[in-house]
Amino acid sequence: MRRSIPALATTAVLALALTACSSSGSGDTTSDETSAAAGGDGGSLTIWVDDTRMAPVQAAAAAFEEETGATVELVEKNFEDIRTDFLAQVPTGEGPDITVGAHDWLGELTTNGVVAPIELGDLTDQFEDVSIEAFTQDGQVYGLPYAVENIALIRNTALAPQAPATWDEAVAAGQAAGAQYPVLIQTSEEGDPYTFYPLQTSFGSTVFAQNEDGSYSADLALGGAEGEAFAAWLQAQGAAGTLDTAMTYDIAVDAFAKGQSPFIIGGPWMLESFGDLDLAVDPIPSAGGQPAQPFVGVSGFYVSAQSDSALLANDFLVNYVATEDAQLALYEAGNRPPALISAADSASADPITAGFREVATDALPMPSIPEMASVWEFWGVTEASIINGSQDPTTAWQKMVADIEGALGS
Repeated sequence: MRRSIPALATTAVLALALTACSSSGSGDTTSDETSAAAGGDGGSLTIWVDDTRMAPVQAAAAAFEEETGATVELVEKNFEDIRTDFLAQVPTGEGPDITVGAHDWLGELTTNGVVAPIELGDLTDQFEDVSIEAFTQDGQVYGLPYAVENIALIRNTALAPQAPATWDEAVAAGQAAGAQYPVLIQTSEEGDPYTFYPLQTSFGSTVFAQNEDGSYSADLALGGAEGEAFAAWLQAQGAAGTLDTAMTYDIAVDAFAKGQSPFIIGGPWMLESFGDLDLAVDPIPSAGGQPAQPFVGVSGFYVSAQSDSALLANDFLVNYVATEDAQLALYEAGNRPPALISAADSASADPITAGFREVATDALPMPSIPEMASVWEFWGVTEASIINGSQDPTTAWQKMVADIEGALGS
């Protein structure tokens, strides 16, 4: 269950990494054998997956083994360990041929030379545009997408029959319903810039500048009048009691589950906590007059740059994971809209899934550039200090920008 991106970014290792050997480390497959393996004469792959993805990948691997004669070893890993272990093992010739991962790892993985591009060919147009964009760098696709993840406005229809168009409308609707909390949004003393980002973008303030093709540059875009207007809004909402740093993830989810608010801003990972509530999923209401665009995260599979079975790995991903059945199985396991359009269309028979998918069409990919790692430390705590009134909004925001620029070496 996701709680906040900054928390995930700084999570300590929770368990010892499982040790895996791969064809890339053992050298059991020559390039000629790999070419033959794609035609059904054997070969082997090692794939790292977490517990959530294990069963769907096992099913795809079983079909792959039966039809190609290849063998597939699946190694279950704690998701929190995968990136660190992959970065450490691939340069030594160890690690898997394929690993599950998130698109925002891409900058670090390519900088360290541990992932290889994959060839989607005509399949490219069969995926949601944002999912391909998220895994693209310098014109090459580095991951096979399988799920799109974003936050939205989750609404208790018994308390709010209509979706609000603006933040002020949402607050007014919550007050009219007599709810204890007009709108719930996790904050905490550390802040949560991931969850607050759509409200920030509604003021025209983004984290990094984007190039014409949608990719991110290393130019910080948090400063200026737009960011400072958002900071002033945070201060006003904190003073009004609408935002509160005492509102943690757990408190917010529990309050919504108990019917204490008609609205909560969050993702599909919250849904299991809401029991039999009659829910709708809507776009996040704008606070600053412009569209409220949340981050979108895309999950997928990477191929090791050191794999001796790269052709076989590409075959598995393109022909066995990029199928409607496989993507729907991954959707059922993880409750995130599929990246493959045909699978997403099928999954959208569920109006909740359809709601999150609609919001994703206007969402912004989480920056995968390495510079993003320097932002979280300053961003969240600054927002929290403005909300709780301990700092002047303009002064605090300007200092945050200067601190991040310093960390970036700007």
